[in-house]
Amino acid sequence: MASTGFEPDVKVRVKDYRIGCIGAGMIMAECHLAAYAQAGFPVVAIASRTKANAAKVADRWHIPTVHDTPEQLIEDDRVEIVDLAFPPDQQPALIRHALKQKHIKAILAQKPLALSVEEAVRLRDESAASGKILSVNQNMRYDQSMRVLKQIIDSGALGEVVFAEIDMHAIPHWQTFLADYDRLTLANMSVHHLDVLRFLFGDPDEITTLTRKDPRTKFDHSDGITVSTLRFPSGVLAVSLEDVWSGPRQEGYDDDQHINWRVDGTKGVAKGTIGWPKGVASTLTYASTEATGGKWVSPSWETMWFPHAFIGVMEQLQYALKTGTPPALSVADNVKTMALVEAGYRSMAEGRTIKLSEIRVD
Repeated sequence: MASTGFEPDVKVRVKDYRIGCIGAGMIMAECHLAAYAQAGFPVVAIASRTKANAAKVADRWHIPTVHDTPEQLIEDDRVEIVDLAFPPDQQPALIRHALKQKHIKAILAQKPLALSVEEAVRLRDESAASGKILSVNQNMRYDQSMRVLKQIIDSGALGEVVFAEIDMHAIPHWQTFLADYDRLTLANMSVHHLDVLRFLFGDPDEITTLTRKDPRTKFDHSDGITVSTLRFPSGVLAVSLEDVWSGPRQEGYDDDQHINWRVDGTKGVAKGTIGWPKGVASTLTYASTEATGGKWVSPSWETMWFPHAFIGVMEQLQYALKTGTPPALSVADNVKTMALVEAGYRSMAEGRTIKLSEIRVD
């Protein structure tokens, strides 16, 4: 069945601003730039830690200028939007450099925004003081199944939502730099799910997170496998599980990577998959006693989370610039996701449920 009545992808309303891209790894080369080419967003320059890598990506995507360093790109007065795909320990310095440049109008940062909620708060306040827009690339909100799920929830088809779950078993193979961090899974992978649960249900009251080291990895870490339970003011109880570093998804096994999700309500159920690990479209099927007569209905679409959701992320930033309105993915909102991550780590450390009111972000 076609996605009649739903909008799995955004409409491109604005594509007027010149973009400078920092980073030349998988997520930039395969997602950001693929999306921008499809949408017609003008990319005028690229830089990375290694100029040769940036040059290869520039040749592939017909980007006219390759800078020697990220700082030189930021100083290029042709660049109006800085698009970052850089490790979170190095990102804040580049954000601050961009905030100082008169010609830079906006910055799209990666998630996690920083390695601590305190640093995220400082970046929020510094961007506000500069008068420039800082937006954070929480791209799972633009996954087609998540957008349609949000539309179904908001329509009332599921009634009162009572329970939700996300179950991830998929390896972020391109993020090898994470092996050097003391904060691993919750900050860098669970952040997708914690943020999208906020997108669906609002801000939770509390979180309980358990973790264990993953003995299948080749690097030391603290939070390897994580399970978080969230309680929302509405009464929704949600579970987010991330098992992302090994298992029957590597050499020696038939691939079993997957991300599944489910939402139960008093009048219906929606469930689906995130297609990224297998390079296919995400899926959704739902049944509602009122909207579908109890029958399972499966809207469909041709686009995918990777790369098509990245159109929505950059489009919302350009729309905010054009209209003078806050971006859909504002840094102020993202600080609340960072606070949720921080609460999860505090829950791990103290072995108790943490109320979000305990994490100060004012």
